[in-house]
Parts: sequence; C-alpha cells; structure tokens
Amino acid sequence: MKLEHSRNDTELTEFILLGFWVTPKARVPLFLLFLLIYLIIVLGNISMLIVIKIDSRLHTPMYFFLQNLSYLDLCYSTVIAPKTLATFFSKEKKISYNECATQFFFFALFVGTEGFLLAVMAYDRFSAICSPFLYTVRMSQPACIRLVAGSYICGCINSMIQTGFTFSLRFCGENRLDHFFCDVPALIKISCVDTFVNQIVLFILSALIIISTTTVILISYGYILSTVLKIPSTHGRSKTFSTCSSHITVVSLFYGTVFFMYAQPGSISSPEKSKIVAVFYTLIIPMLNPLIYSLRNTEVKNALKKTLLRKIP
Repeated sequence: MKLEHSRNDTELTEFILLGFWVTPKARVPLFLLFLLIYLIIVLGNISMLIVIKIDSRLHTPMYFFLQNLSYLDLCYSTVIAPKTLATFFSKEKKISYNECATQFFFFALFVGTEGFLLAVMAYDRFSAICSPFLYTVRMSQPACIRLVAGSYICGCINSMIQTGFTFSLRFCGENRLDHFFCDVPALIKISCVDTFVNQIVLFILSALIIISTTTVILISYGYILSTVLKIPSTHGRSKTFSTCSSHITVVSLFYGTVFFMYAQPGSISSPEKSKIVAVFYTLIIPMLNPLIYSLRNTEVKNALKKTLLRKIP
C-alpha cells in the first residue's frame, strides 16, 4: 500500500542504474569478468546443493545448514547479477519502480537471512564440540528446521521494514541511481525529502542484526576455544578446531563487508566505495563460500570426488 501511495504522489515509474563508470574499451572485459564470477557462483553453489543432497554421509545438521547457505548465496547473487550484466550494454539502463522495490526486498531478505544462518551455524559447532552427548537432541531434524525457518522469518521482517521505509520516500524527478542495483544508500541519496529517519532505521537495523548475531557467534566460539584448549593432544585440538575454520573464514568475510557498508552512519557518502564493497558481498563472497567449504573440508572433497567418479564411465 505504501509503495503504491508513494508512486502515485511522485509519478515515478522507473529508475536509471548508472552502474560502473568505465571506458568503452574496459566494458567488455569487465562484463566477461562479472559473467565468469556469476557462472562460478552458480556452478559452485549448485554443486554443493547436489553433493550434500545425494551423499548420505553429509546428511547431518552441519551440512543441512551449509546447504541452506549455498541456496542463499545462489539466490541473492541471482537477484543482482543478471540485471547488472544486462545493463552493461543497455543504452537506457532502466529498472521499473516495482522491479526496483522487488529486487531490493529479495536482496535484503536473503542477505539478512544469511546473517542469522551464520549465527545458527556457530551454535551448531558449539553444540557439537562442547556438548557432544546432547548434540543429537539439540540438533534434531525438527530443531534444525525451526532454526532455519527462524532465520528466514528474521530476514523477512528486516526486509519488510527496510523496503517499507525506503520506498515510502518521495523521489521528485531525479531517478538516476549511482549504483548497479537498487540499494538503500543510493535510493536515500536521490530522495527529495528528509531522509534522517531512514538513515537511522538503516543504522539501527544493521546494528541490531550484526550485534545480535555476532554475540551468538563470539559466545559460541569462546566456549569452543575453551573446550579445544582442554584437549591434551595437539593433533586432537587441530582436528577439532578444523571443523570450524571454514565457518570462521566465511563469517569474517560476510560481517566485515556488511558492517563496512551498512553499520556506519557515514558509509553512504561515497558511491564508488559503496559499489566496490557491494561487488564484494553480492558476487565475491557467494563465489568464495563454496570454494572455502569444499577446499578446507575433507568430507566435502571426498563427496565431490565420489560424485565425479560415479559419473565417469
């Protein structure tokens, strides 16, 4: 209702995505680079989904969560990448008002959900390492489903609030977004009304999500570290902590870029900086996640080998 009301007041029907300022010579190489990254994202994450699905040894809570992580990475990169690729050679670079709102809603939904899911994955590692005898009870199939569903619900609430606040703004004529997709900082910048409340809402929501989820992660790894240090053998400590190394890497990449982008009040002032950071968390991280989990995880590597050998006659 708010979206339609805002649209009628401003009579705005479309935005123009300015994208990347590149020379004509650099346009094709940059397009091919983005296309290659997106193809790796699709191939890597679909491979993870298939391998976890067909290999019974990976039917555990940890890999159930990892499967959902791959799905989210695939989804939110797909919300952004195809439109970005299409605008490289489009003269008008237009995106309709409703398409812009839809793109932002699903992007915020999937990214927000991933933040909560990473906290759930930390809790899973805490339960497995610190309370192994209670692990099957804490991480039963219904419990895992509830945790993932809760992540989606929290992500959806965040997305609805941000979309509602952002697209209730008025845009008085200026419709050029200095970005490659519809994101809050770029939209706030071209609004013709006072956006102080929107900036505060963005900051508070981002801060709440980052603080709540990182608190769960830090407490979980605090207990994990305490438990690991009590293991007498170096090999035992290394083997136990190795199950967490991939997750720690993914968490560091994800939260580092999200904090840099959204949780600082002055972060919306530089469009070029925003674009670079946005490329990192919309394309680079979804590309790296399956590589991190496959290259640093023996079980996943063995499952991939088994799947490939099964297909070779």
